[in-house]
Amino acid sequence: MFNGIKEASNFREIKNAIAILEPFPGVFYGEMVEVALPNGEKRLGRVLESGKEAIVVQVFEGTTGISNEKSSVKFLDKPFLLGVSEAMLGRVFNGLGMPIDDYPYPIPEKQLDINGLAINPMRRAYPNNVVETGITAIDLMDTLVRGQKLPIFSGSGLPHNEIVAQIIRQANIGEKEERFAIVFAAMGIKFDEALFFREALENTASMDQVTMFLNLADDPPEERLIAPRCALTLAEYLAFEKDMHVLAIIGDMTNYCEALRELSAARDEVPSRKGYPGYMYTDLANLYERCGRVKGSRGSITMIPFLTMPNMDISHPIPDLTGYITEGQIVLSNVLHQKGIYPPVDLPTSLSRLMKDAIGEGLTREDHPNVANQLYASYAEVQRIRSLADIIGEEELSERDKRFLEFGEKFEKRLLSQEKNENRSLQDSLEIAWEVLSILPESQLHRISRKQIEKYYKRI
Repeated sequence: MFNGIKEASNFREIKNAIAILEPFPGVFYGEMVEVALPNGEKRLGRVLESGKEAIVVQVFEGTTGISNEKSSVKFLDKPFLLGVSEAMLGRVFNGLGMPIDDYPYPIPEKQLDINGLAINPMRRAYPNNVVETGITAIDLMDTLVRGQKLPIFSGSGLPHNEIVAQIIRQANIGEKEERFAIVFAAMGIKFDEALFFREALENTASMDQVTMFLNLADDPPEERLIAPRCALTLAEYLAFEKDMHVLAIIGDMTNYCEALRELSAARDEVPSRKGYPGYMYTDLANLYERCGRVKGSRGSITMIPFLTMPNMDISHPIPDLTGYITEGQIVLSNVLHQKGIYPPVDLPTSLSRLMKDAIGEGLTREDHPNVANQLYASYAEVQRIRSLADIIGEEELSERDKRFLEFGEKFEKRLLSQEKNENRSLQDSLEIAWEVLSILPESQLHRISRKQIEKYYKRI
């Protein structure tokens, strides 16, 4: 009976992390609930569906121990709210936003709905300026732009965790007068991976500008759907209310989508491609489109989602849909990894669609666009010549082709490859690029102006 206190015990069915109740008045979608177990334990959850047929509740800690007859659900008449403040920087939280670093919860300055809203396209400002990562393969060849969404597509056994940790340690916006922060959310990671991230960051100078949300593999899958929303809620607060430039790094998005599929199956929804729910595109877009720049706001949110592609299949639904929503991708290569190249970025399949608008004279350096184009073109020629050498033998190649092979080796080992703790400025990367390009005859540098060749080409 409805008497102003919304509490029910009329369970219809319980399975996995889903509790289905009889219809109840006054319940809204996304409303938080408190589930009371027979032993007195209380668990949080939220309403996934409220209609005339039934109420579907997602229980964050799972439904084990919940009894149809002896448990009850109290509807809290509010959505999932996260208390946010600048004091959350330098702290570590679980996927539900609770501290796991042995310190008390910081006093919140504001309570915000974690669902947030995608930025209105009419209010978006075009992404500009560069976010430097200290990694040549990104800064020089696939430049990250402030306000951009640039995912990393990886695979099992590839060093995406090391790359992410290096980006967190080294990322900067190059403007001392502007405030910069990093919000990192990891979903479904193993304990040793969580330990790696914490140890990699806690002893660095950048830790006081980083907030971490960690959801472990043995945590409830439902928590994986909450973790990125908590992270983005804090990022929005820092960016649009505290005028900070925020880099949001979230992943593994494959683990997130697996949790989404598991929840969909528990609700008996009709599956789409490879069993994922048909609304997965919308769900991912709701996350990704929360980043960007807003007209009239000084702050910004730049996003790097990362994911492991099942069987290195870039056409799999997760990377496929992510590629549609975001502005490019950085793809890691098994072949380069086996050759000992770090980071093993596969340049022919990687791109940053917004790069051209944030580099060049007055932004990075006047030769940056031409150098990047020339490196791409020359490396593509290296791939062609390597294929030819496999057929006719390297000794049968022309002198020109042999110079390109020499360029290719130095490109991979001198320019593309760097140490895991090596922080290269963009200027350093450009200098190394000219060192590598100078292996080729000037006549082969078709994409660089004569003026820039005269200024930067290293003649021996």
